[in-house]
Amino acid sequence: MSKAIKISKGLDVPLTGKAKPEVVETAVGEYAIKPKDFVGLTPKMLVEQGDKVKAGTPVFYAKGKERLMFTSPVSGTITAVERGEKRVINAIRIVPDGQNEYEDFSKESLSGMSREQVKEKMLASGVWTVLRQRPYSVIPDPDTTPKCIIVTGFSSAPLAPDYSILLQGERAAMQVGVDALRKLTDGKVHVNVHSSISRTDELLKLENVQINTFEGKHPCGNVSVQVEKLDPINKGEKIWYLDAQDLAVIGKLFLEGRYITDRIIALTGEEVSHPQYYKIKRGANISSIIYNNVTSNTLRFISGNVLTGTKIERDGFLSYYDNQITVIREGKERRLFGWLAPGFNRFSVSRTFLSGFMKNCSCNKTYSVDTNLNGGERPLVFTGEFEKVFPMDIYPMQLIKACAIGDIDLMEQLGIYEVDPEDFALCELVDSSKTNIQAIIKQGLDLMRKEMGE
Repeated sequence: MSKAIKISKGLDVPLTGKAKPEVVETAVGEYAIKPKDFVGLTPKMLVEQGDKVKAGTPVFYAKGKERLMFTSPVSGTITAVERGEKRVINAIRIVPDGQNEYEDFSKESLSGMSREQVKEKMLASGVWTVLRQRPYSVIPDPDTTPKCIIVTGFSSAPLAPDYSILLQGERAAMQVGVDALRKLTDGKVHVNVHSSISRTDELLKLENVQINTFEGKHPCGNVSVQVEKLDPINKGEKIWYLDAQDLAVIGKLFLEGRYITDRIIALTGEEVSHPQYYKIKRGANISSIIYNNVTSNTLRFISGNVLTGTKIERDGFLSYYDNQITVIREGKERRLFGWLAPGFNRFSVSRTFLSGFMKNCSCNKTYSVDTNLNGGERPLVFTGEFEKVFPMDIYPMQLIKACAIGDIDLMEQLGIYEVDPEDFALCELVDSSKTNIQAIIKQGLDLMRKEMGE
């Protein structure tokens, strides 16, 4: 059984700098686990600076959720436990030893394992942390059962990587990953792909899943949009989701008995000399990836895409769930004539520039962007623009205002359980008020999560 779903609303942002289909293996000098990558988590350390670890060695666990183990992606030495204000742990840094030693979690056949046995193996190895839950995008409580599990096999974000490249040669591991997920839910396991997927793609060969094809503009690749079309979340219900690359991570745990964090990521953006794919391990330092591969020093480095990614430093670390690095210019200079210029080469939704009248042009034009806001903050007003790019059956403006004032009852009525900050990235892009909408939605979700004790 499968579904074909077309999303009518949305907006594609065609940027310059898409990764070429070349995969390069590169040596990375340092890795890190950043607790801030995990929603609602307070880490309790299990190692100290100077300790030796293997891939899969527990580094910290979640306070109040002692079964949630976070393990090292590589074998090496803990070189620093970085702390910020109030001694909050920002990162645990690990220098690899080049030995690629792994903790042994033993190979096992899933056929004879119970649900609890599968859970315990995933928890002990740290593989459980590749799963996330809606609502709230937290790592799921192992004592709960989701009504379904979503595997996202594509992204519609700007300069998104091609999943046919990310998943090369991973079909066997992904199939075992699917079999493991089927042990964790009484509902369906959905694998969602884009309508443009090749008929020979690895994802389409998976068995015992429901393959769903999505067609449309961004954000058709967002989990929230897909869940709403497949199995909407009501109060008290939970779904789990994960990226297709992490499906292979789960499979390799049972096939090889090891926590293998190898993944392929895309280095993208106009300011990259050779945008391409890199094979690394989770949590890699980006300095060796961008070395001699960017055009200037006044750049913004983003773990993720330009709409929802996290700013990192030139020697920063890839965030836990990201498979893309984007590099754009810091917008520190003023433009001649500003908005009075014709703007043929500037991306425009509101038709402030002439490029906004050429959106239906068949020339496949791409645009350069920088970090300029192109205006200052103004009062948040009803313009009708949000509804044009927001494809979910939710009133976006009303929900934003409910989150801003912290009205829990109103947030529930307006569908807060179904959304995530990333779903409002396009609203933020087209907003003439320059409001930080994603931060407002996150504020609302954090309030709901604390009220519900998640």
